[in-house]
Amino acid sequence: MLLFNQHSEPDTDFERDFLRFSSLVADMDHIRHGVPPVTMAGDDAPLLDRWLLGNLLTPALVGLSTGHPALPGTNRPIATSQVLLMSADMSWARTLSRWYRLGRPAERSGLDA
Repeated sequence: MLLFNQHSEPDTDFERDFLRFSSLVADMDHIRHGVPPVTMAGDDAPLLDRWLLGNLLTPALVGLSTGHPALPGTNRPIATSQVLLMSADMSWARTLSRWYRLGRPAERSGLDA
């Protein structure tokens, strides 16, 4: 997840990740148009041998949703897709799927008391 400031210049981490995501989107567009991976990556792309497909935990939001286009209802419990961006003031979040306005954070239980 990337933190961003709403009213100031993005920092170097944000810029670095912006370029990485821009490159990913460009590659996805090439794939849509039939460009093979070897054309994009070249013959010197790293080889990953004896590999496994792993599942990593990714940040997501859980909470009560109102006004969701695919999950209708008021105060409906949901879990979002992967959170990719969050405003530094914690008022906005961009998941893989969409933007969310963030209301009040959940109150902590006695777990950390």
